[in-house]
Amino acid sequence: MAKLSREERALAASVERGEWRSVSGLKSARARYRSYAKATFKKDRRVNIRISGKDLEALQKRAVEEGIPYQTLIASLLHKYVSGRLVEKAA
Repeated sequence: MAKLSREERALAASVERGEWRSVSGLKSARARYRSYAKATFKKDRRVNIRISGKDLEALQKRAVEEGIPYQTLIASLLHKYVSGRLVEKAA
């Protein structure tokens, strides 16, 4: 058996701790993320922004949880905001 990389060992340990769960509504989730990706691939402009390291790390962590690149997540959030589909969560 091949030796596991550090990342693979971390993933295996995470699975063994029960931190992974099945996705309910896989077909609809897949369709939703497909539409996010499709929208972000229609890029025709480049934007550079400066954000705090803490915010970037949080975005990257959330992107890993969602299974998408963090730039795609940022583009999706911006698209949702400007299209009025990003709703603030009630406190």
